[in-house]
Amino acid sequence: MPTPTPYRSLPPERRLALVTHAVKASREGRELYVQRLAARSGFRPVTLRTWAPDRLAKEIVRMKAENANDELELLQLLYVDLEPEIQIAFLDAAGVKHENGTIAEELERPYADADGVRRGATAVREKHGDDGERYLRTIAKYSLDAWPGIDAIVAERADA
Repeated sequence: MPTPTPYRSLPPERRLALVTHAVKASREGRELYVQRLAARSGFRPVTLRTWAPDRLAKEIVRMKAENANDELELLQLLYVDLEPEIQIAFLDAAGVKHENGTIAEELERPYADADGVRRGATAVREKHGDDGERYLRTIAKYSLDAWPGIDAIVAERADA
């Protein structure tokens, strides 16, 4: 059985909360989800547009209508905007300049050396457990070039 993506490994309630937030926060995002859900569910877009955000989000999560790009955006929403504590712990331990978990725009990739990445991973694992591990898998999947050695660090835990 393939390993689920970091997003799919989130508990359903957290995925629902993220999609609900995304649907409520952006009219354009809501419309994209409406179109995608209409294509999968058989409901007409005009019907889906009348649904409350909570109902729409519940159906999106139930139908697994989020695509890979949505997953990345939802994880970024989680780790940068809604719950930045994990990213802050990682960046602080890695020695990366940031403001409340948002990396400074002027920084170039890679953001830290391999030793800094290892320090960040250790801090996240110690402070955040399974959620921290999911965060590490997220940056390994989507930002491999920014974090030297993160793939090996994640693989160490997967092999254990």
